[in-house]
Amino acid sequence: MADLTPDPPRSPSLAATDDLLAAATRRLVRTADGLPEADYDSPSLLPGWTRAHVLAHLALNAEALAGALGGIVEGDPVPMYASQAARDADIEELAGAEPAAVRARLLGACTDLADAIAAVPDDASSTEIERVPGGRTFPAAAVPGMRLREVEIHHADLGAGYDHRSWPAEFAELLLDSMASRDVAEAGFTACATDLDRTWTYGDASSGPTVSGAAADLGWWLTGRGSGEGLTSDRGELPQIEEW
Repeated sequence: MADLTPDPPRSPSLAATDDLLAAATRRLVRTADGLPEADYDSPSLLPGWTRAHVLAHLALNAEALAGALGGIVEGDPVPMYASQAARDADIEELAGAEPAAVRARLLGACTDLADAIAAVPDDASSTEIERVPGGRTFPAAAVPGMRLREVEIHHADLGAGYDHRSWPAEFAELLLDSMASRDVAEAGFTACATDLDRTWTYGDASSGPTVSGAAADLGWWLTGRGSGEGLTSDRGELPQIEEW
């Protein structure tokens, strides 16, 4: 599974994002702490991944982001991951550890990332971070929003009682904003969040359908999850969404 890191065209204030991330992280840690050890090996909602894989990914993603931000502060920039292969192998290794080790790694990584975000000076917020050497880049200022998406979406992917309809409305709206920077479907369309009284256009929507539903249902569908439960299209069928 890839890191969920599209860059949003607009976002709430940094302070608001930090608050959303802190609350989302607390919810995630509570779920991990309350998950019976036998359930760590149970399938998640992500094909081929157990719940331990999802939590391992979230721990290692936080470590990688914290390391990259720390490099900026120290004046020695480093990529998030040494390579895609190394990142994937690390997830597999941690997913095979004892649940207590996964939980400890997750909590420590989340704490380290919060500290790393707070340590980045304002004049370094535009510094670019490489995901892997020579790969895609993103500014340090994008990290809180990126991590928020990782936490909220993958928390729902655990299939452990927290689902996309548990998302705060502020996050669902932010997710729909962020998806506007991606080619989510072959043909354009308009998304109408009936609970927020807002619309978004994806691609060339001039002749495309309008898909309506709750913001959380739209966001879940736009990330390639589910089959559009709770959504309707004025053309009958929903557009085919690309896998994220």
